Parts: sequence; C-alpha cells; structure tokens
Amino acid sequence: MENNCKVIELSDVETLLSYEDRRLSELFPNPEERMFHQWESRGRKEFLEHYASLGWSFKVEIEPDIILGYLLAQPILFFAGQPQTLWVESLQASSLEARDLLTDLAYRMAKEKHFQGVYYPSQQKIFNSISVFKPEIWSEQPYFVKTTRR
Repeated sequence: MENNCKVIELSDVETLLSYEDRRLSELFPNPEERMFHQWESRGRKEFLEHYASLGWSFKVEIEPDIILGYLLAQPILFFAGQPQTLWVESLQASSLEARDLLTDLAYRMAKEKHFQGVYYPSQQKIFNSISVFKPEIWSEQPYFVKTTRR
C-alpha cells in the first residue's frame, strides 16, 4: 500500500472534501449534527487548501480519487524550544493499515529531514499507531486565550 501514498496537491481538495463528507455522514447521520461538526472539522476546504499548498501532507489511495486516508502536516520552526518539528494537524483514515502508513510516513519524513520530532494529534486511535515510537506527553501545556466569542 505504500506506493499508494502521495503528496496532497491542490487538485486533490475536492476528492478530500468528498472523503470528509462520507466520513462525517457515517459518524453523524443527523444532518444538523453533521453540520455543526463540519464547522469544527479540520477537513474543511480552507484547511485542505492551505495544507495542500505546503507540500507536507499526504493521502493514501487505492485508485485515483478513492482515498483511504490523509494526513495534514507542516513544518514548524522554533516552536516549544525545538528548531524544527513536524506538526500533524489532522490524520483521518478508513483503515488501520492506512492510519499506520500515514503515522509512520510522518515519523520517517521528520527523521530523514533531521527534525527534532513530530507532534501528532492527541487521539487514542493515533496513539495506538505511534506507540512503537515511544511517544511522550507534550510537557508544554500552553494556555489558550480565545480572541472571538465562539
């Protein structure tokens, strides 16, 4: 399946949006509930377009336009005391194999580029995939201050 892992390009955004719509439809059959979750989804069009333009995000597909998962990532310079880290904003996968492939790809890519580490989203399904790398709980616990009413 590794040969089916490709860099996300701007031309992939519509296919990724379709994947997200299917995924959210399965998770939230109620259209109103689904709409609220779409507002907070990291698979929104503006997220996908931003990450697609950076060249650090990947998709797993079994055929053109049939996606099994994707990873949105970007390098972060001088963050939390580290000169270079890879920030994984989102990882969605329809199979364990696709999930494991994407988490491993992020790890190997960061290691190959001599980054100091990878920040993965804090989700149990992802922890199961990266436990082989002996992840640590991020010691930085920043405060978050809202700048909008939401």
